[in-house]
Amino acid sequence: MNLAEIFDMNYMMKKFMEQNFRHFNSKSTLEAAKEYSLQIKNGNLMVLSMGGAMSTAEIGISLSKMIRKNKIHAISCTGANLEEDIFNLIGKGEYINILNSKNLPKISEEDWANSNINRVTDTGIPETVMVKVRSLIEKYWSEAEQNDLSFSPYEYIYRMIKSGDLKKFYTGCVHDSWVVAAAEKNIPIFTPGWEDSTLGNFMVAFYKNKKIKNFNVVKSGLQQMSELVDWYINATKKRKVGFFQIGGGISGDFAICAVPLIRQDICIDVPLWSYFCQISDSTTSYGSYSGAIPSEKITWKKIGLSTPTFMIESDATIVAPLIFSYVLSD
Repeated sequence: MNLAEIFDMNYMMKKFMEQNFRHFNSKSTLEAAKEYSLQIKNGNLMVLSMGGAMSTAEIGISLSKMIRKNKIHAISCTGANLEEDIFNLIGKGEYINILNSKNLPKISEEDWANSNINRVTDTGIPETVMVKVRSLIEKYWSEAEQNDLSFSPYEYIYRMIKSGDLKKFYTGCVHDSWVVAAAEKNIPIFTPGWEDSTLGNFMVAFYKNKKIKNFNVVKSGLQQMSELVDWYINATKKRKVGFFQIGGGISGDFAICAVPLIRQDICIDVPLWSYFCQISDSTTSYGSYSGAIPSEKITWKKIGLSTPTFMIESDATIVAPLIFSYVLSD
């Protein structure tokens, strides 16, 4: 598919949404997409936070285009989303499509486990795919320790991509990898709670097996928060920054907290987030952060009274590509 065809597809999707998305969640989706486009047109930047298993759901097909077209400028995501985009890139040909995934009997789950297949809803990821990445990244961890260096998790991935070491394993479409696109643009990817990931587990095993002396080669969540603070202060010197959130959890709250941290704790006057949109199927109950309505963020001084806010209660694997398509049409 050439660029003209892609542009035309996005334009047709935009017109479809404008004609059909008139009420309820569809209306919120359209309004969020329109305001996202306006933010970019006004010269503002956009931070994407991403929870769930969006990389395995192949969000990279649309997200990679958003990054390459300068519609996203920083990302906060779970360690799983960071690594699973790479797993998909190098192991797509080995992935297994699991049918009837919502009603899979336990005996089938055990069969997959015995076959060293890790299930993410309807997708089976072979352990061998993960081991390929492990074999590469451990070399970079060792080199960092030998040279007394420390990097964020994404910086190790970038080093593997830019060195060409990872390329020999590619089986998926490189243009559909959002991490490769982010590496091309050199945008920061913050991964709070990185230890809750396959590569994070590998790092602990690497240490326990005495192949590394300590964990200093990987920057902590606190260090990453400090870098996010610096990024936000510099980014808002001449423009504002919006916040687009897929799912909930740590990837969202970590990043959005940077603003009150800067304003209240460091006492530097920076703008509030200029835009907020969250796609989530979490309900507002039991004190759930993921289900908290946007207006609650006003009390935490994350957004203001006039900040355009949108809460789309739907499946992000459906809604996010629609919004991205709309924004890409401009």
